[in-house]
Amino acid sequence: MTLFAKLSTYDDRSARLAGIGLMLLSIFMFSFGDAMGKFIVATYSVGQLLWLRACAALLLLLPTIWKQRAEFTRLERPGLQLLRVTLSTFEVAAFFLATVYLPLADVITYYLAAPIFVTALSGIVLGERVGWRRWTAILIGFGGVLVALRPSAQTMSWPAMIALGGSLSFALLMLITRSLRATPDIVLASSQFAGTFVLGAVLSPFGWVAPSGGHLVLFAAAGCVSVGALLCVNRSLKLAPASVVVPYQYSMIVWAVIFGFVVFGDVPSWATIAGAAIIIGAGLYIFLRERELGREDAVVSPPA
Repeated sequence: MTLFAKLSTYDDRSARLAGIGLMLLSIFMFSFGDAMGKFIVATYSVGQLLWLRACAALLLLLPTIWKQRAEFTRLERPGLQLLRVTLSTFEVAAFFLATVYLPLADVITYYLAAPIFVTALSGIVLGERVGWRRWTAILIGFGGVLVALRPSAQTMSWPAMIALGGSLSFALLMLITRSLRATPDIVLASSQFAGTFVLGAVLSPFGWVAPSGGHLVLFAAAGCVSVGALLCVNRSLKLAPASVVVPYQYSMIVWAVIFGFVVFGDVPSWATIAGAAIIIGAGLYIFLRERELGREDAVVSPPA
């Protein structure tokens, strides 16, 4: 092996390790932000959280938005961009609304099914071919959702349906994002926060609670953490193949259980743990199958 080949192999390995590290860091930050959001909505409305969180995020992004402002004047497929923002806004609102009534680990478990939904819907929405092996994994993953959901007259609650609806919206959001790969990262990220800013501005006057100084810091921290997490996950996916880093997103359930227990005293049920394990197993198989087929554009990111 030549010196150039050795250096290339070393650089590639370093980039992959950096990508994995950034993905793990982003998942921790997303989970930490989710826990802060659940803590906030115990006192304040979801609309107030969305608005103040988006204010902090957009202020942090403002210098980059201004520097790359020309990118906003030549958007590809504006109608699809608007649909993407609408779905993103709904799924973020659904996530935090569900956390008002459900343990954090339960909500995250439903969202873990999003990669499975992406694969299932890609054949319908994008016309991609999905073979019988992945359809089998998809059905097993849906089985995991049912195990976690424990469907019955008593357990099919509307908060659970909201969380599952948010997960489906997130899957559609990822499919549309895949179709808009040419759109710069700053446009994708800032438009998502702009959507929650608008919805929060509409909803926050209803049930407004004047935040204390300490809680304003918490709102600002939630926005800054979400921006940092988005930047880390985007950089991770540029440093390493999706098939390498995306499976590490499943560490989110670990953090959800830890934060849920430490901060809120939530103990996950065996049904939630079993359902999450089935979903993760099915999702990992799908990612391995994607890698085998060389389809590394099948990328999903955690909710912003």
